[in-house]
Amino acid sequence: MKLNYKSFGSGPPLVICHGLFGMLDNWQTLGKKWANDFTVYLVDLRNHGRSPHDAAFSYALMAEDLREFLESQWIYKSHFLGHSMGGKVVMQLALSEPDFVDKLVVVDMGVGENKAGHHSIFEAMLSLPITTLESRAEAEEHLGKFIAEPGVRLFLMKNLSRNPEGGFRWKMNLKSLHESYAEILAPMPEGTFEGPSLFIRGNKSNYLPTVLDEAYLGRFPNAKLESLEAGHWVHAERPTELLQLVSSFLIDA
Repeated sequence: MKLNYKSFGSGPPLVICHGLFGMLDNWQTLGKKWANDFTVYLVDLRNHGRSPHDAAFSYALMAEDLREFLESQWIYKSHFLGHSMGGKVVMQLALSEPDFVDKLVVVDMGVGENKAGHHSIFEAMLSLPITTLESRAEAEEHLGKFIAEPGVRLFLMKNLSRNPEGGFRWKMNLKSLHESYAEILAPMPEGTFEGPSLFIRGNKSNYLPTVLDEAYLGRFPNAKLESLEAGHWVHAERPTELLQLVSSFLIDA
C-alpha cells in the first residue's frame, strides 16, 4: 500500500505515526521542529487521512505498509515515533522487522489488549447524516449529543471533507475502522526489539503502567519509561516537554 506522507528537514530519518481517527497533520507542528535535526516523515496510516482505504486492517498489515514505505524512500534504518494506535504500529514493526528500527518512541500506548472505549465516538460518527450536512456547525451540534469534550469533537471533525456536489465525506475509512475495532484493541505479538526504546506516559492516562514490567521488558529489554503531566493527548497538552524529551532520547541517549 502506498502511504500518503509529508517530509521535512535533513539528517537521520524519523518516521511519525498518528493514532486512531488521526492523520499526519496532527504531528506537523512538532514534526517541523524535529526537522532541525532529522529528516522527518509524517505518514497517514491505512484507512486514515489521504492514504488508501482497504477493508483489511491489522497491525501486521500496517507494519508491512511501513516497511514498503521505507523501501520506497530508500530508508533501511530509521527512528520511529508512534502515538496511541500508531504506537502499536511502530511496536509491531520493531518486533517483526527489528533491523529497520534504530530507536523507538511510543507515546501513551501499552503492549497489552486495550479496553473498548470508543463506542460513543463510533455511534456519533456513524449516525451523522454526512451526505446531507450543510455546515461544520451542524456536524458539531450532532456530535455534541454523544461527545461532551469540545476538543474531541474538533479533532474528529478534522476528518470531514466537503464534497463539491454538496454534503461532506469522512477522510478516514470509518466503516473499516468500526468493523476492525477488535483488531485495533489487540495486544502486541511476542518478539524482541533490542534497540533503545522510550515509552512516554501521560500520567492522567491509563494506557501505560507506572513501572515497566516483564510484558514490556521481555519485548523491549532496553526500554525506559518517562511521564509527563498530561492525559492521552500528550503531544497536544505538553508539546514543549515532549519535544525536549524525544530530542534528548534520539540525539543524546
